Amino acid sequence: MNNVKNLNKWANAHTYLSLDLVRIALGVFLFMKGISFITNIQYLQDLISPIDKIGGGMFLIHYIAPAHMVGGIMIAFGLLTRWAIIAQLPILIGAIIVNFMGEMHSQNLLLAILILGICVFFLFYGSGKHSADYYFKMQQ
Repeated sequence: MNNVKNLNKWANAHTYLSLDLVRIALGVFLFMKGISFITNIQYLQDLISPIDKIGGGMFLIHYIAPAHMVGGIMIAFGLLTRWAIIAQLPILIGAIIVNFMGEMHSQNLLLAILILGICVFFLFYGSGKHSADYYFKMQQ
């Protein structure tokens, strides 16, 4: 618990508006990706088909899109950002693995690696000073 408090103190002391804009853009991107998956379920099924042989394909379909939508909203507003990013990590790692198991799409692979890197950064950095977490903390 002290580690999280220390990370929050460091992040609030080193907060920049540009980092908050990157966090908001990440949240909007994930939300739009979730909308894209819901409106085109067949595309999502085609994406996870290489790992569907293992099992749990229907579970993945029902986890990926809502996790992106809800997590994207939470990340954009800075509400429980670390928890929302923890929910995104298995999806992003799976996106990287799918590129190696199935047909290689270098653009999708680079995008997944970039988003994973940004998510790992915000997992440690937190939501920052311009967020709902900071606002609610100051209301106590």
